[in-house]
Amino acid sequence: MSQIDDLSAQIETYLEPDQVKKVRRAYLFGAKAHAGQRRLSGEPYIQHPLAVARILAGMHMDHQTLVAAILHDVIEDTATVKEKIGRQFGKGVAELVDGVSKLKQIEFDSYAEAQAHNFRKMLMAVAADIRVILVKLADRLHNMRTLGALPPKKRRLVARETLEIYAPIAQRLGMNSIRLELEELGFAALYPTRYRVLSEEVRKARGHRKEIVDNIKNALKRRLRQERLPAQVIGREKHLYGIYKKMQNKGLSFAEVFDVYAFRIIVDTVDTCYRVLGAVHNLYKPVPGKFKDYIAIPKANGYQSLHTVLFGPYGVSIEVQIRTKEMDDVGEAGIAAHWLYKSGDGDKTTAHIRAREWLRGILEMQKTAGNPEEFLENVKVDLFPDEVYVFTPKGDIIELPRGATAVDLAYTIHTGVGNTCVGARINRRLAPLSTPLSTGQTVEIITAPGARPNPAWLNFVVTAKARSTIRHYLKNLQRDEAIALGKRMLNLELKNFSVSFDEINPKQLETALEEFKLKDINELLEDVGLGKRMAPLVARHLVPSPRAQWKLPWKRTSRSTRALYIKGTEGMVVSFPKCCYPIPGDPILGFVSAGRGIVVHHQSCKNVAEYRKQPEKWVNVEWENRLDRDFPAAIRMNVTNQRGVLATVATAIADEGANIENVEMKDRDDRYVTLSFVIAVRDRQHLARVMHRIGGIKHVSGISRAKA
Repeated sequence: MSQIDDLSAQIETYLEPDQVKKVRRAYLFGAKAHAGQRRLSGEPYIQHPLAVARILAGMHMDHQTLVAAILHDVIEDTATVKEKIGRQFGKGVAELVDGVSKLKQIEFDSYAEAQAHNFRKMLMAVAADIRVILVKLADRLHNMRTLGALPPKKRRLVARETLEIYAPIAQRLGMNSIRLELEELGFAALYPTRYRVLSEEVRKARGHRKEIVDNIKNALKRRLRQERLPAQVIGREKHLYGIYKKMQNKGLSFAEVFDVYAFRIIVDTVDTCYRVLGAVHNLYKPVPGKFKDYIAIPKANGYQSLHTVLFGPYGVSIEVQIRTKEMDDVGEAGIAAHWLYKSGDGDKTTAHIRAREWLRGILEMQKTAGNPEEFLENVKVDLFPDEVYVFTPKGDIIELPRGATAVDLAYTIHTGVGNTCVGARINRRLAPLSTPLSTGQTVEIITAPGARPNPAWLNFVVTAKARSTIRHYLKNLQRDEAIALGKRMLNLELKNFSVSFDEINPKQLETALEEFKLKDINELLEDVGLGKRMAPLVARHLVPSPRAQWKLPWKRTSRSTRALYIKGTEGMVVSFPKCCYPIPGDPILGFVSAGRGIVVHHQSCKNVAEYRKQPEKWVNVEWENRLDRDFPAAIRMNVTNQRGVLATVATAIADEGANIENVEMKDRDDRYVTLSFVIAVRDRQHLARVMHRIGGIKHVSGISRAKA
């Protein structure tokens, strides 16, 4: 009871008496529910939720959050149900407690799968009430403070999860003080030897630094007094995990990292921030390119401050952060500053608004994620932004992670813009969509109504939203294409019975689906289109036995004359490999590959010999008469090694209406060079015209079509 008395005394300073009574009542309820339970450390279990409530009380959280903190484990670890909490303390508290509770009623195959499912459940609850994440972070912080009671393997598992997920979430929400403590505790638990060595080095080096820090601090104070700028100057100590990560990421030695001296200057107004900046730049020369104005352009989590790096005395670098008192509090408490300073939903802090925006993006991402594990990976990517700020043509500022491209920007603006983007103008100049963006650039996204996402974008996009949306779109697109191809393949086989797919008896379809253990006919057609089920076998299941007295195609004495016509527009379920580059007019053979659909080869391709061992996977294919697309073809030629010959050949190719997709040069000897091109042509006749045109060039001594 002494501990709840301490908590009551703490919250009486900012809560109403009746609200304090509710918190005390929650303690009595929780103590009864957890009666007889003990933590691994041996202490009564109720001490943990009380400690979580004290952490949140330090942030001046409202009474509902404190009640939820005290009860946050009763659903998960006792027989208490959500409905009982709702009756006793209200629906809001019940939803908060449920949001923090893990999924205990479901069995998972692995810890990673359980982690992903529970994380998704929690973030969905956070989207409804942001206080869920505050309770969870306070819960994790106290668990990390008492981590020593766990066995080493479990300790490392929890520490890794903390460093990969919870510390970055705290940073994303602007809760710097919690983030720093989580990182320090996680570092000590995950890498105890590294932590011990590094802390010893810091302890040794600190003695040499004290005099330098004091001298720089006094010099800064003197200059600010001379300029009549009231300010508080604080010499900041770099935390161990920050030192470790900087050494690891930038390949620096301990001395190089620790020789940077950090100071924070706290003032009264925004105007004074900029005046102080001028004063310190006048005292010590600034390092070019190291000034950042997060007041004019706040970080995604609402953080605001001026950052600058100076050439200090004794040859040392000085990092200086300049901010107001409120900015400093928001920088430490983040979204919790909303409860620390404000009341009511109408007057939220910038950090709170930014957190809401981020959570909206998370909610949208969750809808397109294939499974909880993919969702968790996407969120992890999204939790480590190193911001770049770009402008739209209208002057709006958009924040992106470092390395982001025009495609990332397009999806940040709107999913529809991302799905239909075809190009970009960076500072009014056309640029490839894969170009990494830099701070200060003006970027215009060019869209086209018929455009759609390209699978190649997955090789360079960095934002989680872009990656998950592209994957989701392509997955659905491939399914639609596979269903259409599967129906064509089945109809081809059903012609042997003089019946079409649409004429199949519905009862026969239901029977076949039961035999194959599939939900619906689209799932069956998709499997056929992707090559997971062979069309002849499926056709035999769909036709009543009296009409099915025929041999499977690989058991017939001669191959069926019926062919599947290739249009070239089937999408991802029909592919043309680079080993032989088949084009319209070539004799071709289709091979059914599980998961890929039909792979179309030239009949003379060296890989066809391998496929002859699996004749059941052959498909008789032919080109459609009219095709409205280009196909890649490879050509190789020997040319005289002279200046301008490559440009002459490229001009000839362009003049014949073909596009160059790739070119390679290889020296044969001092006189000749071998040029290899991959060009886009309509058919064999088009390719023949291109090769004839190139063959007429003076410096070309021989040209042939390349098979690989």
